[in-house]
Amino acid sequence: MQTGSVKQTASGKQTVGAKYIACAKQPGTARQAAAGKQLGGSAKRAGSAARGFTLLELMIVITIISILVGIAAGAYVKSVQRAKEATLKSDLTVMRQAIDHYTLDKEAAPQSLEDLTNPQSQYLREVPKDPITDAKDWHVDFGDTVMSPDQSTTGIVDVHSNSDKVSPFSGTPYNTW
Repeated sequence: MQTGSVKQTASGKQTVGAKYIACAKQPGTARQAAAGKQLGGSAKRAGSAARGFTLLELMIVITIISILVGIAAGAYVKSVQRAKEATLKSDLTVMRQAIDHYTLDKEAAPQSLEDLTNPQSQYLREVPKDPITDAKDWHVDFGDTVMSPDQSTTGIVDVHSNSDKVSPFSGTPYNTW
C-alpha cells in the first residue's frame, strides 16, 4: 500500500494521497481514516473502537458492578435481620397474650406452651418457631404471680427467646425481650 495524505492546494482544494485512494475500495475505510487523522488518532484505533471494549473498560464496569452488589448484599442481610427481629417481637406478643387469656379463662396458668395449642381450648394454632434460633426452643418463666383471685395454680408467666445473641440494632440480648 502506498503512503499518502490529504493535501491542500493553493486554490483551497484538497487532494487525496495514494493511501486513502487504496483504502477507498473498502466501504467506509477512507472516512474512518480521515476521521482518525482529523481527531489526532490513528485509523487503526478508530476501527478497533467499533469492534468492542478494551480490557480496562470491562474491568471498570466489573468493579462498579461488584461494588453495587456488595452494597445490595449488605442491605439485604440487614433487612433479613430486621424481619427476624420484627417476627420475634410479634411472636412474643402473641404468646404472652395467649398465656394471659389462658390464665384468665382457665383460672390456672399453663404448665407448658403446648397447653396453649390444646384442641379443646386452642389459644394458639401451634407454638411458633423462634426466628433467631430457628427452633421451637422458647425460654419460659414460671412464677407465683396470680392474675385473678380465682386462679388456683401458678405456671408460665412469661416467654423469651432462647438465643444468646445480641441485636445489632438495639444492642440488647434477644433473651431479654
